[in-house]
Amino acid sequence: MPTLTTSWPAHCRRRLPRMSTLLAALALAAACTKSPTKTTTSTTPATGAPSATAAPATAGFQIPVEYYKLDNGLRVALSPDTTSPTVTVAVYYNIGFRIEPKDRTGFAHLFEHMMFQGSQNLGKMEFVKLVQKNGGVLNGSTRFDYTNYFETLPSHKLETAMWAEADRMKGLAITQENLVNQQGVVKSEVRVNVLNQPYGGFPWLDMPQYANTNWYNAHNFYGDLKDLDAATLADVQGFFKTFYAPNNAVLAIVGDFKPDQGREFVQKYFAAIPASDLPPQPDIAEPRQTEEKRAVKKDSLANKPALAFAYHMPDRNTPEYYAMGLLDQILLQGNDSRLHQSLVQKKGYTSSVTGGINAYLGNMFNYKGPMLWLGNLIHDSTVPADSILAQLDGAVTDIQQNGVTAAQLELARTKIRSGFYSTVSSGFGRADLLASFALFDDQPGRINEMEAAFRQVTPEIVQRTAREYLRPTNRTILLVEPVKSSKQ
Repeated sequence: MPTLTTSWPAHCRRRLPRMSTLLAALALAAACTKSPTKTTTSTTPATGAPSATAAPATAGFQIPVEYYKLDNGLRVALSPDTTSPTVTVAVYYNIGFRIEPKDRTGFAHLFEHMMFQGSQNLGKMEFVKLVQKNGGVLNGSTRFDYTNYFETLPSHKLETAMWAEADRMKGLAITQENLVNQQGVVKSEVRVNVLNQPYGGFPWLDMPQYANTNWYNAHNFYGDLKDLDAATLADVQGFFKTFYAPNNAVLAIVGDFKPDQGREFVQKYFAAIPASDLPPQPDIAEPRQTEEKRAVKKDSLANKPALAFAYHMPDRNTPEYYAMGLLDQILLQGNDSRLHQSLVQKKGYTSSVTGGINAYLGNMFNYKGPMLWLGNLIHDSTVPADSILAQLDGAVTDIQQNGVTAAQLELARTKIRSGFYSTVSSGFGRADLLASFALFDDQPGRINEMEAAFRQVTPEIVQRTAREYLRPTNRTILLVEPVKSSKQ
């Protein structure tokens, strides 16, 4: 389900050697197995000792969660699951695309690469080799509000993963040679994945730059190449010391392990790592949009025109936020969605229409700041963009004027629930949500509150949300126009 996908977009996948097929099979088996029902636990920051709490009265499906903090500020979320003999270790750092320094665009993404260049006890790419030789898989990515790293290994290799992650948190091998090498890698990635691809950067990289006003939300997340070239060794060392610290991170452990063993390894390998002095968080708020925006991008490599639309989202964790999650299901997700039915089935304007909330860079739960609900499609040159927008307006206006029925709302909830269960049944999917809720809400136990939150959305809230957030004056339209290159 697109809204809850945990796959890695092509632009942020690590280029790593071949992964273990054994672990891939085990992970797939785990993803197809329902986790056992257990109680939720939480921890008070004052004591750091886990304490049992009652599960929400309305929840029938409970994920075990134990949450506490070390004295150095590291947040730890543990979730045992014995359905597969694997364990996933994930570390999320609270530094992403949008909060990187203004004169250092691309630094968050650069560090995703730097973290594989060696640490105190592991040489260049030895972290990768260590995981793979022990039958594991691993990856890392840069997103709006965090940079994350994870590995899934056979469960008896939990300590190996913990030691390795702590080793690079304690001290990265930041050398001039590694910096120059990875500056080149990142610039090459930009050229290969964006500049020299048809529809490169469309719409995931382009749309935030057109739809947003605040620089933090609207700059080129890949980074300005001149900023990357200007980065000095001291700049990079300072960035690491500031943001790659335990008090700016969450450690999530999911899978076949005993909680007391997990706590022992956390204490052994992470407790002595010093905290950093974190700078104040920048203001990333977006002003209310009051006029529709339109932009055109010329593309010499595209062979057909394309269109993307984006609407600013309600704030996270509000009733309207959950209503938008359901509207996404009704309007955009799946062959039964209204936009698929109108644009693909009835009009034949395109072969598919895709998108979602935080589309292509995560899901509707793993971000903190302003966000867009986004859709896009490629269409024939004989189809005017305004004809496509008329179908979009028709689908939205119908909900604004007539609302949705209880049956339609229940179908949307069923789609949300199906995707949610699929996500939390995999080691990484569960770790991703736990780490995100810990990082942004200081409450990973929210993973057990999602169903109830969507159940509380009424048809009246859906209609109200559609009227306010799906108005034309709250949207941005981006058109891709194919043009012949001067070199052709």
